[in-house]
Amino acid sequence: MEEGEKNVYLKRSQKDYSMSIKLAVVKEVESGFISVTGVARKYGIQSRSTVVNWLRKYGAFDLENKIPSNMPKTNNQRIMELEAKVKLIEK
Repeated sequence: MEEGEKNVYLKRSQKDYSMSIKLAVVKEVESGFISVTGVARKYGIQSRSTVVNWLRKYGAFDLENKIPSNMPKTNNQRIMELEAKVKLIEK
């Protein structure tokens, strides 16, 4: 960057994100390899609440009640749930 240039924060709205980006973000968070905050930083999303809204709309889990929605679970989701139960039992 040149001296005159600055890092300008570009405020974005949810309408700026394509459906494919939204679904990719949801898939990454539900895979368990990256956090909501981490994925927001990775994709330059304005806030974590935007990602949480996408998880509520397009995700396979009911985040507030910690129960699955009516959508069928993938094998990775089942594994994640079982690992969480094992960790809980170990505690």
